[in-house]
Amino acid sequence: MNLLADFPVTRRWPPKHPDRLQLYTLGTPNGVKVSIALEEIALPYEAHRVSFTDNDQFTPEFLSLNPNNKIPAILDPDGPGGAPLQLWESGAILLYLADKTGKLIARDPADRWRTVQWLMFQMSGLGPMFGQVGYFHHFAGKEIEDKRPRDRYVTESKRILGVLDRQLSDRDWIVGAYSIADIAVFPWIWNIIENYMAGDILDIRSFANVMRAHAAFMARPAVERGLKIPVKPLAG
Repeated sequence: MNLLADFPVTRRWPPKHPDRLQLYTLGTPNGVKVSIALEEIALPYEAHRVSFTDNDQFTPEFLSLNPNNKIPAILDPDGPGGAPLQLWESGAILLYLADKTGKLIARDPADRWRTVQWLMFQMSGLGPMFGQVGYFHHFAGKEIEDKRPRDRYVTESKRILGVLDRQLSDRDWIVGAYSIADIAVFPWIWNIIENYMAGDILDIRSFANVMRAHAAFMARPAVERGLKIPVKPLAG
């Protein structure tokens, strides 16, 4: 029985495995958070590419899944109580997957909330600030002659990196054990270096603890796999 047939999003992206969690994504730092988490917890899923070039995120089918027209989003046929669940916002999805599987988050209530606070740190601070650095340093904003907006976001991003570096000074991972907090943060470190090419302007290599943890993150097999989801289309 296909529990997902009544969801409009499945008409645009028909599932080959409707019994699996359906992931709608693209290879952005927010997108790969979820594919990495799914690879880490080994939960069967099926990934669908949401093409920004084709404006897939604005189609009625995608908007029926996420009215905020952003990736990633999921449709889980085995949600709470066994009913299908649609969910969007990468932080919410990470929390849902951790709770669903009992993995990547501490069971101790105090440690759980410490993990949540660092997840919120990424969602509210590190991600938005890095995104602005990307815009003003690498994308259209770099043409703006007045560099005060860029410098404002660079300064704040450096402050945030300092907070993270101090947190990592006496532990391997952000809250001690590897968790969804790390999966939220380190794709943005990867992105700021590899895609926004802003490592030098942030002097990111001076944050030795961040770079050490980032190297360990990138060496994880699940991270390597998750960064390649969704598969890029073949050049035609």
